[in-house]
Amino acid sequence: MASAAGGAVVGVAAKQVKPVLSQSLPEARRRVRNLYRAWYREIPHTVHAYQLDISVKAGREKVRELFMQNAHVKDPRVIDLLVVKGRQDLEETIQIWKQRTHIMRYFQETEKKRPSDFLTRFYQGYD
Repeated sequence: MASAAGGAVVGVAAKQVKPVLSQSLPEARRRVRNLYRAWYREIPHTVHAYQLDISVKAGREKVRELFMQNAHVKDPRVIDLLVVKGRQDLEETIQIWKQRTHIMRYFQETEKKRPSDFLTRFYQGYD
């Protein structure tokens, strides 16, 4: 009897998951495009307001790069959560709740990979 009840619970649990905002993948993608457009329009104001040492073109390229990092995501719930985080980040940028250093972190060059062999680490002072 317990195994029959357990089997019924598994069937109910795998039924359907409640969406965060979007009902379908096309709707989630529409939200992403709207967020991208909002960021794209905001870049000139951000460069001016924060007095950044970058061009508007470089800022827009960085926005595109950051959006393309998550281009592989196909789950509408995950896309919605990323959009919510992006909206929060945009709002913080527009309201100038961030500082200049927070914005410039996006433009830092990637760090060099630490060497893995002993001699190279030793010569560079890691060990």
